[in-house]
Amino acid sequence: MCLIALAWKAQPQHPLVLVANRDEFHARAAAPLAWWDDAPLVLAGRDLQEGGAWLGVSRSGRVAAVTNVRGPDAAVRKPLSRGQLVADFLRGDDSAAAYADRLEHEAAGYGGFNLLLCDGDELRYVTNRPRFLSEDVAPGVHALSNAQLDTPWPKARRARAVVENVILRESPGEAIDDAELLAVMADASQAPDEALPLTGVSLEMERLLSSPFIRTPTYGTRCTSLLRISHTGEIRLLERRFGPDGLPSGESRETFVVT
Repeated sequence: MCLIALAWKAQPQHPLVLVANRDEFHARAAAPLAWWDDAPLVLAGRDLQEGGAWLGVSRSGRVAAVTNVRGPDAAVRKPLSRGQLVADFLRGDDSAAAYADRLEHEAAGYGGFNLLLCDGDELRYVTNRPRFLSEDVAPGVHALSNAQLDTPWPKARRARAVVENVILRESPGEAIDDAELLAVMADASQAPDEALPLTGVSLEMERLLSSPFIRTPTYGTRCTSLLRISHTGEIRLLERRFGPDGLPSGESRETFVVT
């Protein structure tokens, strides 16, 4: 996952609304959004190389999502799979805080990561770069890319502004504008050079990675996800998938009530 924008307890009708883009090499095989055969309470797409996930939910309403950290100190020799953090949390029953506490002793074995964990009551942000950090996410609208939570990278600012606009103008009983949330995640416009972060890659690569939606023949946005959890416990999860050059390749939708 490379871009997440979310509203947490910012609107009484929907305690959590989240949109996200996963960017990856197109050659890396992945399974579409589905209930897992080996973990029937987990709903997520799946990385077929390592067996983990980038975003998922559970029947009990647990939510987890991960992004990598981009920077010169983010690499680890023979790192553990970051996607397994998502899968492990969704399979388990630890609170978000307890899971984060347990992770502190293992975090150095992973490449740089940002992890969002929601147990229904608390949303927790965890990262291992530049050092281990675990903190409660305050109610409001937030954005996460490949730096720490709410770092104002151009695409994160853009996505956060749209989510904030959509959520804060919503009236009780009014449907959330899915189209507007999905549109910002489909924005392929790049940021100006003066606004680009410096993460140790070339200027050409910084430009490419600066857009919410990335299109190339070999690397780009593989899927866009939209998650909504209502105050009644209904969860709706949409996944739109894309192939090389951003061409649509499929869509999955799931709706269920937390049990």
